[in-house]
Amino acid sequence: MRSKDNYYEHVYEVTRQIPKGRVSTYGAIAEYLGLGSARMVGWALKQSGAFGVPAHRVVNSKGVLTGRHQFAHPEMMETLLREEGVAVENDKVVDFKRLFWHPVESEG
Repeated sequence: MRSKDNYYEHVYEVTRQIPKGRVSTYGAIAEYLGLGSARMVGWALKQSGAFGVPAHRVVNSKGVLTGRHQFAHPEMMETLLREEGVAVENDKVVDFKRLFWHPVESEG
């Protein structure tokens, strides 16, 4: 079994690859890494504040900003996404399917 720190680093590495203006999901990252559940990805991202990880680009499987309460203020996640050109309505990414990025895209 991998250590928690190592697991977190893998999550951070994948999350840093999400292009600006795109979003991924907790589940897609967990599936790609083969390291556990979507919930564990969420726990890792909750701890990522000081590591320069764009956690605002990770949403749930329906495009909902479920991690918004982990930011300094709940509006920050939406603000950061909007700054990257991602439209958000009612705490959900507009055109989620088009903006969805799966980690396998980084493999070229």
